[in-house]
Amino acid sequence: MFAASPNMFACADSFIKFNGLNYDEWSEKIRFTLGIMALDIAILTDEEPSAIKEDSSEAEKTRYEAWERSNRLSLNLMRMTMAENIKPSMPKTEKAREFMQKVKECSQSELADKSIVGSFMSQLTTKRFDWSQPIHDHVTHMSNLASKLKTLGMDELKAVLIQEEGRLKKMRDQAVHLVGHDVPAAARPNRV
Repeated sequence: MFAASPNMFACADSFIKFNGLNYDEWSEKIRFTLGIMALDIAILTDEEPSAIKEDSSEAEKTRYEAWERSNRLSLNLMRMTMAENIKPSMPKTEKAREFMQKVKECSQSELADKSIVGSFMSQLTTKRFDWSQPIHDHVTHMSNLASKLKTLGMDELKAVLIQEEGRLKKMRDQAVHLVGHDVPAAARPNRV
């Protein structure tokens, strides 16, 4: 079996917190972590193995004990990696697979979709390039936000961006400076 190590606890602390809006990213990391730790039996199997009885074989006992450990630790990890403000609203269940399914259903509600769209639109329209990071990172981040909005059905995104660009032009408190260097006349290409 997998021995507990300080790395397991550090892993849980550094985990992305589920906030109700980031199910895909959160569940991908949960599944990967449980898989690496060989604790994903409970989220992969459809049915709980039958409880141990006096006449259970060694294989049945081993299977049940492995499932029970996987289920218990999977639930603990999932609950530990949730934002404190949403823990009370999470489903009360004792099966990891069922818990993950209910969390997915909660995160895909219409209210969550509207909240996600609002959050992305807010980020997209208010984030400014501030030179604290490479411009490539800023452009990549903005492109990712736009593509996330597009997958959520925001086809009118282009119109919103054009409107926002117009608003920013009216503000005129930002300036862009183009810097170039002078190329000697001999090195310039001939123009016809």
